[in-house]
Amino acid sequence: MVHEADGSSTLAQVLTEYAETEKALSDPAVHADQATARRLGRRFAQLAPVVSAAKELNRVRADAQAARELAGEDSSFAAEADELASQVPELEDKLRELLVPKDPNDIKDVILEIKAGEGGDESALFAGDLLRMYLRYAELQGWQTEVLDDEETDLGGHKSVTVAVRSRSVDKPVWSRLKYEGGVHRVQRVPVTESQGRIHTSAAGVLVLPEAEEVEVEIDPNDLRIDVYRSSGPGGQSVNTTDSAVRITHVPTGTVVSMQNEKSQLQNREAALRVLRARLLAHAQEQASQDASDARRSQVRTVDRSERVRTYNFAENRIADHRVNFKAYNLDQVLDGALDDVIDALTRADVEAALSGDPGS
Repeated sequence: MVHEADGSSTLAQVLTEYAETEKALSDPAVHADQATARRLGRRFAQLAPVVSAAKELNRVRADAQAARELAGEDSSFAAEADELASQVPELEDKLRELLVPKDPNDIKDVILEIKAGEGGDESALFAGDLLRMYLRYAELQGWQTEVLDDEETDLGGHKSVTVAVRSRSVDKPVWSRLKYEGGVHRVQRVPVTESQGRIHTSAAGVLVLPEAEEVEVEIDPNDLRIDVYRSSGPGGQSVNTTDSAVRITHVPTGTVVSMQNEKSQLQNREAALRVLRARLLAHAQEQASQDASDARRSQVRTVDRSERVRTYNFAENRIADHRVNFKAYNLDQVLDGALDDVIDALTRADVEAALSGDPGS
């Protein structure tokens, strides 16, 4: 698995960009535009570990050289020179990993969509479990969440739910962690609706989209068809006496987004436009990737619902991610937000594949 890269970066390029970004952030005029300042701040935080690692490597190399020179006059410095020299390969490997081309979306917030799939009510209940898992993980990360739209079922499940996840801190970007969650999530357990204790298999689909800034995706109002209707709740009954629900169709692409969570038509319209921008950005990036000479990589594949990515087996308290052969027996903890181990495994696979030069793994 390898994310789509925006081209290889040399250390010299990174150092130059870091200096330019730092200079830009020191300009008060830049902070008059919050979107620009936020983007630059995130990029600065993304570059900082590379610069720090390069400085550490240079320091250790210089200290090792100085110790070797001193050892020629005083043998007591020989051990220090050897110890410092032994640190260099590890620091070089660390810097090499940090210089792996970054996913340009890594610094973005996300729009997360969860939809019930095969399995009826049980699938909708499982979608609710996934929703709680992601909300809990976001809480542990210190991220902000906002439910943009939610279609609940009579049993308390979720046919479809859309959540915006935002980071409060530039050094804890959302996409870099949640981008691996896209795909089909399968559950194996005894449903609450099963009277004979038989284990059933059902699934829910997760779609993770990088949230687009308005300047990234320009939408011509003439390309939109906007319909309004009355929102409905479980069982299809109307829960609003006014036409507050909104359905927006982007005619050129046929993309349709519906929102009914808010009582205000204006709020539902704004939420729908946020999701529409995210979907159009993902579509444009996927198309660009398909048109490029390189093979499609994981950031594109992970927005494909047809790809089964993970299984949650309740009877064995087991979680398995099929992309990297990850398996653990702490499903109860994972569903309470302990997702770091599986996400770390996916991240490591990305880096290792990039270092090996495998574009399609």
